[in-house]
Amino acid sequence: MAKNKTKEKHMAKPVEEQNTAAWANIEELQPESRVPIPSEIQVKNAKEWVDTNQK
Repeated sequence: MAKNKTKEKHMAKPVEEQNTAAWANIEELQPESRVPIPSEIQVKNAKEWVDTNQK
C-alpha cells in the first residue's frame, strides 16, 4: 500500500481530455483492422490545430 493516500484517490482520473481528439467522432471502421476513420471535418480540424501549433 502506498504511503500517499491522495495519490491513490486521483489515479483513476484521466490526465487529459480526449473528447476533442480526431478519433472521438468516428465516422466508420475499417472492416478487418477496425481502424477508426474520422469524418472529413475532424481531419480538417486536426490539420488546422497542427498547423497553428507548430514550433
